[in-house]
Amino acid sequence: MRTFPNDTEAGTARSGKGSPLSSPFASLHWPRWTLLMPKLAVGLLVVSLVSLLWLLHRNDVEEQRDTLIADILWIEQSFRFHLAGNEELVNQTGLDMGTAAAERGKQRERSPAHIFKVRAQHIVKNNPEVEQLIWLDASGKVVDAYPNQVSDHQEVDIFGSPVTRDAFDFAHKLGKATYTDPYQAAPLGAQIELFVPIYHQGEFAGALVTVYSLKSMLTHLVPWWFAEKYQLRILDDSGSVLASKSNIQGEPGLSYSLPFDPPGHGLMLEGIAYRGAGNPAQLVLAGAIIVLAGAVFWSLFAIRSLIRKRLAAEQALRDEHAFRQAMEDSMIIGMRARDMEGRITYVNPAFCRMCGYAAEELVGRLPPLPYWDPNSLDTHEEQNALVLTGHAPNEGFEAGIRHRDGHTVHTMVYATPLIDAAGRQTGWISSVVDISERKKAQALQRQQQEKLELTARLVTMGEMASTLAHELNQPLSAIASYTTGCLNRLESGAYSSDELSGALQKLALQAQRAGRIIRRVHDFVRRREPQRVICQLYDVIDDSIAFVEPLARKQQVQVLRLLPPHLPKLLADPVLLGQVMINLMRNGIDAMAATPVERRQLIVEAQVLEGQVEVCIADRGCGIGPEVAEKLFSPFFTTKTEGMGMGLNICRSVIEFHGGRLWFEPGAEGGTVFIFTLPLDWE
Repeated sequence: MRTFPNDTEAGTARSGKGSPLSSPFASLHWPRWTLLMPKLAVGLLVVSLVSLLWLLHRNDVEEQRDTLIADILWIEQSFRFHLAGNEELVNQTGLDMGTAAAERGKQRERSPAHIFKVRAQHIVKNNPEVEQLIWLDASGKVVDAYPNQVSDHQEVDIFGSPVTRDAFDFAHKLGKATYTDPYQAAPLGAQIELFVPIYHQGEFAGALVTVYSLKSMLTHLVPWWFAEKYQLRILDDSGSVLASKSNIQGEPGLSYSLPFDPPGHGLMLEGIAYRGAGNPAQLVLAGAIIVLAGAVFWSLFAIRSLIRKRLAAEQALRDEHAFRQAMEDSMIIGMRARDMEGRITYVNPAFCRMCGYAAEELVGRLPPLPYWDPNSLDTHEEQNALVLTGHAPNEGFEAGIRHRDGHTVHTMVYATPLIDAAGRQTGWISSVVDISERKKAQALQRQQQEKLELTARLVTMGEMASTLAHELNQPLSAIASYTTGCLNRLESGAYSSDELSGALQKLALQAQRAGRIIRRVHDFVRRREPQRVICQLYDVIDDSIAFVEPLARKQQVQVLRLLPPHLPKLLADPVLLGQVMINLMRNGIDAMAATPVERRQLIVEAQVLEGQVEVCIADRGCGIGPEVAEKLFSPFFTTKTEGMGMGLNICRSVIEFHGGRLWFEPGAEGGTVFIFTLPLDWE
């Protein structure tokens, strides 16, 4: 039989005379009857096998039925012999009692009562199915009984009237043993009685009654092997079950019944065979035959079906390959596969576009790879080692690809183990996402944020211009006064060097004060890139408070500092943190415009808590309502008539840029408490 290559490329390349569609099998035409003959032969074989199995099953059922009938006949014969033996013993007892009555007075041990007692004990002891032996006189009254538990009634009628009365009369009239109809006697269940007449000198002198329990009869007379195979039941003439015995459970199968006579009166013995698991060898043979027939029948279509499936599989493989090729060509995410040694085994067109190299130039290459940046070889080797050892981060890592024309492509790489069909890892597959545009967008966003922060600082500076001018005017006025005084002393000639030295020192202090004000304004408003440096938080807070103190004095607000003597250092941008502090303190001062002067307090507090520092700025203003709280940090939302609505939004962005969190809470004495945290794990 011709075999087809299973590789996709070969299957795709085949065409014309070499294709499967033009194979020699397409030109063969078999006669229709030649294809039907094997099917007909297999069909006849299957019918023959089914018929054989049915005959075997039928023969098994017949054999089981014959065995059941033989066993039931045997058990019925055993019952009959046993009852006949008991009847003979009771009859002999009656004859001996009649004889003893004729010889009355000769010997006490030969009295009828003594004979009854001895024989009754023997019969009951050796025949467990006999519940009781009763001696009745000619009128039907109880003379004696063994065992002595006689029913409350002393007449024959109580034993089942009119059943026992009829049996008593039949025994009297016929002069032979008579059985009663079955009757129920709690708690022993169904019972029958045997009436044997007693004659004295040819006259009817009474009867001996043997009481049988049908349940005890089955219990003691049915052998164990019979109960292990069948269920034996005693039925009355209406089909009701009087007693049964079986040591097995299951689904009833074959049954056979025959009259139970003696005692007669319509009683039947019924034996029921349970359905067993069958002959294991026969079941195995039948199963093997069925499997073999199915295999033969299936084999007729195996080659034809195999060829069809193979052709369909090849077509599906070609379609799948074309689909995958089209999908890979349209992907914008680069795919790169490498073996366990780091050798490139596959790249898709998107990856080739990212690096500018053709697939033929990359497949089979080992590190260092041609698209690695020569200036960052250490970084590339470290990332390559992480991937090959399976320690690459699940969230991916950034990697730079140097394009063939020299420009750098920023990518995010996600590495996953490459598993083959047998479940073994054969290498690593990486998804490479071009994030160059995202990087540009992030850079543009940072620029816009910086411009917005600068604009906010300029706006803040403009709003505080009059206050800062007043603050700056004080040292300048002092400088002018000290300068005028010194000139006057110099012109008058009446001066001393100590006086001039003291005045000049005070003039220098005022100049330094003015310089600090100008430096703070300059640092606050100048345009610069965010720079995170090691800085003292205490100095940042102190400079910010000094910046807003003129506004606080103007608004008659007392600024309280609750700062520990030694606050930790931070890796942060002091200007941005100062902008946050100033913005929050100015908002607190503005919020107390309607607060009584004696309650206007702005509290600045800082403390270290579990690896972070927490800064709180609390005012005693009007507070923040629920309708404002939801939108407080939203851009361009403001409650001021001249505000931009960007202050708190910028504050939150700055704190989150430093890895912290900013929120607010209602103050314990009214007003609002703004809280922000900054991490201390910068080391």
